[in-house]
Amino acid sequence: MATVTFDHATRIYPGTERPAVDQLNLHIEDGEFLVLVGPSGCGKSTSLRMLAGLEDVNGGSIFIGDRDVTDVQPKDRDIAMVFQNYALYPHMSVADNMGFALKIAGKPKAEIRERVEEAAKILDLTEYLDRKPKALSGGQRQRVAMGRAIVRQPQVFLMDEPLSNLDAKLRVQTRTQIASLQRRLGVTTVYVTHDQTEALTMGDRIAVLEGGLLQQVGTPREMYDTPQNVFVAGFIGSPAMNLGTFEIKDGAAQLGAASVPIERSVIDGLTEADNNRITVGFRPEALDVVGAGSQGAFDVKVNLVEELGSDAFVYGDLQSSTADLHSGSSDQVIVRIDPREVPMKGDTIHVAIKPGKAHLFSAATGNRLS
Repeated sequence: MATVTFDHATRIYPGTERPAVDQLNLHIEDGEFLVLVGPSGCGKSTSLRMLAGLEDVNGGSIFIGDRDVTDVQPKDRDIAMVFQNYALYPHMSVADNMGFALKIAGKPKAEIRERVEEAAKILDLTEYLDRKPKALSGGQRQRVAMGRAIVRQPQVFLMDEPLSNLDAKLRVQTRTQIASLQRRLGVTTVYVTHDQTEALTMGDRIAVLEGGLLQQVGTPREMYDTPQNVFVAGFIGSPAMNLGTFEIKDGAAQLGAASVPIERSVIDGLTEADNNRITVGFRPEALDVVGAGSQGAFDVKVNLVEELGSDAFVYGDLQSSTADLHSGSSDQVIVRIDPREVPMKGDTIHVAIKPGKAHLFSAATGNRLS
């Protein structure tokens, strides 16, 4: 096991001017489960492939432990990779697939069998060792791919969206198994996904990338409670955070007929570029349904109610305001409500932001102010 360090690591693809990964500085502790997350094209898979040695590093360095592996061949880096596609040999049994890398390395047959059987026991694959991949389900094939990585006993596991080909229920089940397995083995793991729910539920820490740039690194709770910029705020969390840019008047952001008080220190931190405007974010659960005319209340016209049994979410339009208030890619406000008191489509509900639950960002830079 070992630490992993990206030191100003940069990758520029031939024929492009903008780096796919730009000056990435990231340190991963020994035994840590770190998740690289972001939208398509953000540079997360490229970062993983740079660590694996499958992509050239055009600037900076990459270390595994104290060893600079920037120019080391992939086979000599002591890493094991699990891909989105299982990449199993169809003509080989499960046991042969799992032990193939050890066979190529010239390990004794007895040792290979011992390691394969140990990994199969961990992954609940013992009864499938003599089957071919075509006789397995998608989840079982993914576990075989995991087993192939485990038997190598590497210093670092690299996982590139390994759950993308599984159905929703199996994805939830398998992500729990992977997280539990990693904690049991204690091997440093770098896991790439575009699914922020996977990131929040699996990682010891999360690193969010966008446009090749590292936006924020922290624990799932830190990312959720204190996003450092508008991008992270809108990306982390499901449903997405409500975000809007509003004018400041009399020490408060004006949300239609309502207002959100802004601390003097925050207002003093605004610059001329902000033009007396501020971006306010609030999560769906940060809103209380209140009576009409309550202090700080604003009206939301209900367009859709999403009932999930234990939860319910209202999607609606902010009334009495021309501000651009949205959640994720939607131009609607999302409100978490009591699932036993669900409004009807077309109704108007009155909501207010709970005290201390508003996130404040610079309108010009998008960076956190509070």
